[in-house]
Amino acid sequence: MGFDTAVSGIKAATADLDVIGNNIANGSTTGFKTSRAEFADVYATSLLGAGGNAIGRGVSLAGVSQEFTQGNISFTNNALDLAVSGGGFFLLSDDGASLYTRAGNFQVDREGFIVNNQGHRLQAFQPDTVGNITGTLGDLQLDTSLIDPNPTSLVDVTANLDSREVPPLVPFGGPFDAFATPPTVPDADSYNASSSTTIYDSLGNPHVLSTFFVKSATANEWEVHTMIDGVTTSGPDTLTFQDNGQFDPLTLPIELSITGWTPLNEGGLPTGATVQSFTVSLSRSTQFGTEFAVSTVIQDGFTTGQLRGVEIDDTGVAFARYTNGQARALGQVALVGFPNPNGLQPLGDTSWAETFSSGAGTISQPGTAGLGVVQSGALEDSNVEITEQLVNMILAQRNFQANAQVIQTQDTVTQTIINIR
Repeated sequence: MGFDTAVSGIKAATADLDVIGNNIANGSTTGFKTSRAEFADVYATSLLGAGGNAIGRGVSLAGVSQEFTQGNISFTNNALDLAVSGGGFFLLSDDGASLYTRAGNFQVDREGFIVNNQGHRLQAFQPDTVGNITGTLGDLQLDTSLIDPNPTSLVDVTANLDSREVPPLVPFGGPFDAFATPPTVPDADSYNASSSTTIYDSLGNPHVLSTFFVKSATANEWEVHTMIDGVTTSGPDTLTFQDNGQFDPLTLPIELSITGWTPLNEGGLPTGATVQSFTVSLSRSTQFGTEFAVSTVIQDGFTTGQLRGVEIDDTGVAFARYTNGQARALGQVALVGFPNPNGLQPLGDTSWAETFSSGAGTISQPGTAGLGVVQSGALEDSNVEITEQLVNMILAQRNFQANAQVIQTQDTVTQTIINIR
């Protein structure tokens, strides 16, 4: 019996060394969680149980558990490197099968999907057509194609017209056409102030919208003329302020309507874009006794753009930035929490699978339901403590040697009995 007991001890020590060796080998593995061997004693029993003076039969490996404590966060220069600070796992799809990992070293494959080194796709809550995050899960994918241009439909101008101005001596005239032969343009002495901004047609071509303000002979009254690319589009329109320098609230909104505009190229020919109509809003403009100034000009059009970069915030929302200044939400990285993470089945490649013991995973947004937050440009280091593992290795080695000594001693006793004559 002594031989069997010692052999079980050697096997236990060997298993312990195997676990320790695996921990040390993965001391630099991103997202790795340290394991420990757990043992239980063995007794021979019958249907009536073990006797009061029963001698144990050795030891057995009861299980190998993992410690899902937080690893250190190391920062990188890659925005697609992700780390979970707190509880939870990234959700991956392996051809439809769900995998879970803490290793966030992701990259972009040739189809634009965010994947790990094994090609498993990162899962995220998908946005709707206007960029709002929904509850629908799917692969997180970068759209590397050109985004469609958006023609201008609204220009919002906030300006102050100087109430001290007097009507120009030169009439504004018009209409004007910069493509005529010879070209006709407004006389600089025929208006008090002007502003310009860039607008876009349906093909994404930029055009210059110019607005001219002419003080009227009537107090608190101005005329507004608009031109696009040097061609008159509307006017005159009349702006009437109250004696406090603001518009009468009953007359709001104050808007100029540009209708039937045909976008032209640099040669004065149609660009092929759709005939366009849009609105110029002046509702927030004022007429105070200070110099003319344009506070803001906001227009909702933009040209086409290419993907320039990706940013992921701590809530897991991935934003794509484009060369035209636009930004779009591509999705929100999903995290999964489990009632018993120790029940997860290790699959290798620093990933796990759900089991009955782990309980069903709860998929939520980062920072909710007890889950951690996502850090972009960072990776979670292995939580292996090398010093602790080296000490455990010494203890396992001593256990191995002690059990081997038991075998040697048992062999000596047995040999003594054999030698009796």
